[in-house]
Amino acid sequence: MRRACLSFFPVLLSSLLSSFAGNWPQAGGPNGNFIISNAKAPTEWSVTLDQNIAWKKTLPELGQSSVTVWGDRVYFSINKPVEKDTVLAKDIVAYCCSTIDGSIIWKREIPGIYPLKIASSWGDSSGLPAVTDGKHVAFFNASGAIECFDKNGNRIWRREALSSYRGSPFLIDNKLIYMQMNWPPDEKGGYPHPKVELPVSEWTQMQSVDFKTGEPMWSTKCGGNIGSQPMPLTLPDGKKAFLVGRGGGHAPPEKPLGVSLVDATDGSEIWKLPIDNYECRQTKPIYNGYALIIHDEEHWWVDIESGKVTKKVSLLENVTVRKKKGDGWVSKSTSLEANPRSEKTDQSNLLVGDYHYFRSYIYNYLGRVNVNTGMVEYLQLPISMLRQPDYPDEFIWNESDLKTKPEKLFNVPTEISHWTFKPNRMVNTRGHKLLGDIRSRGNGWGHFAAQIPTAVGDYLYIPIMNGMVYVIDWNANFLDEEALVSINDLGPIGEAWTRSNLSYSKGKLFAQTIREIVCIQN
Repeated sequence: MRRACLSFFPVLLSSLLSSFAGNWPQAGGPNGNFIISNAKAPTEWSVTLDQNIAWKKTLPELGQSSVTVWGDRVYFSINKPVEKDTVLAKDIVAYCCSTIDGSIIWKREIPGIYPLKIASSWGDSSGLPAVTDGKHVAFFNASGAIECFDKNGNRIWRREALSSYRGSPFLIDNKLIYMQMNWPPDEKGGYPHPKVELPVSEWTQMQSVDFKTGEPMWSTKCGGNIGSQPMPLTLPDGKKAFLVGRGGGHAPPEKPLGVSLVDATDGSEIWKLPIDNYECRQTKPIYNGYALIIHDEEHWWVDIESGKVTKKVSLLENVTVRKKKGDGWVSKSTSLEANPRSEKTDQSNLLVGDYHYFRSYIYNYLGRVNVNTGMVEYLQLPISMLRQPDYPDEFIWNESDLKTKPEKLFNVPTEISHWTFKPNRMVNTRGHKLLGDIRSRGNGWGHFAAQIPTAVGDYLYIPIMNGMVYVIDWNANFLDEEALVSINDLGPIGEAWTRSNLSYSKGKLFAQTIREIVCIQN
C-alpha cells in the first residue's frame, strides 16, 4: 500500500455555509457533501495498537451518531444507559465534550416517546448526528424529539417529532431540514408499513423548522422513504435544493417510487422522476448539471433541470475487477453475475472529483464509476482482519478462507453466514448485551447498512460495521491495490461495532463506536 500524491479536486458544491469552514457542523461536514478539500488527515492509525490516537473516551452506552465538531467542542449522542440486556430503547443522552481530551463540558438527557430497536443496523434512537452553527446545537432523538441548546447547554426549544433514524439532518440558511416520520413504530421497534395505499398525511416527508425557534417552516408533499439520504445541493442557477428518494423494502407508502428534486426555500417539488422498483438507499450528488443515481444494477445520469434520464451504464457488464489471488493480485475484464442484491449501495456511495464511489452488497468490492467516461472498476477489499502487537496483520479476503483458518484467525465456528465472519459481540462497556437487530453482528459487507464515506483532501475514508476503516487514494489512475493506502481499526475487530461515518476538523478525525469516542491525530 502506498500513500497517494497530493492532488486537488474541485469542490462539488459552492459553499452553502462558508462560516462553517474548519468545522464539521453536521453529518456531511461544512458543505453537507461529506467532502472537505485542501485538508490533511491521518491515513494510518490503530486503536488496537494505540497508534496515532490522540484520545479515547469510554462511553457508558452504545450510540450511533457520527461526531459533530465546532471549534474546541464535539457533539454526539448515545442511548440512555441501560441496566440489563435489551433490544429496545427510547431515551438518549446528548454530549458536549472537549476536542482536546474528550472531557465532558455538559450533557443532557433527551427523552423519547416510542422505543426503537437498539443497536439496529438501520439505526436507533441515537442514530442521527447533531447539527450546529456554533451558537446553537440541535440533537435528534429518533424516538420522537428534537432539542436545541445554546453552546452552554441551556435548552432553547424542544419539538416532539418523529424523525427517520437514517437520513441525517442538515442546515440551509437557518433552516434545519430533516426527514419526518408520520407513521409510528410498532411495539417491536420497527416500521412495517401496511401494504395499502395511504394518504399523503401518512407519508414520510422532509420537514423544515427554524433553527433558532423550532417553529415549522414547510413540509414537502412528495414524500421520502426513511432509507433516503438527502444532501444539500446548489443548482447551476444558484438555487438551494436537495434530492429525495422513495422506494425500498418494508412497503413504503410514498408513491410513486422514484426521485424528486426539492426547492429548499419552500419545500416545493421542482420535478419528479418515477422509477419502478427503486431502492432509494443512497446519496444523490450532482455533477456538471446531472444527478447521479444508482438503480437496478445501472448507473444513471439525470438532467438536473428537467429530471430526464440522459445516460445509463451497467454496473455489472464489461467491468474491470481487481482481485486478491494468493500473495498477488489479478485484474479481469468481466461481467459480474446478476444478483438482486449485488449492487445495492445504500448510503455508502460518494461522488469525489470525477469518480462516483460505491460499495457492493454481497461482493466485498469497492466500486467506482468515472462519471466522464462511464468506466466501471471494482477493487476487492478484505472483509475482516486480526491485528495484534508484534505480529503482522492477518486478513480474510474471501468467504472460502473460513474453511481453512477461522479458528486460527478468529476463534469462531465455521457454521456462520456470509455476513458474520467475526461476529460483533454487541456488548456495551458495562457488559450488557444490546442487539435489536441480528444483522448488527455482521461485518458490514453482507448487509446494506453501510456508512457514508468521508473524503478529506486526497483520501477517501470508508468505515464498515466491524470497525475497519479503508483509506483510498480516490484520484488514483486505477482502482487497484496501489489505491488502497491503508486499512485501519477503531478497536479490536468484533469489539468496535460502529454505524457512524468519520468526521474531520483541523487535522483530526473523530469516530464513534459501541464503546467509545475516538480522536485520531498524527
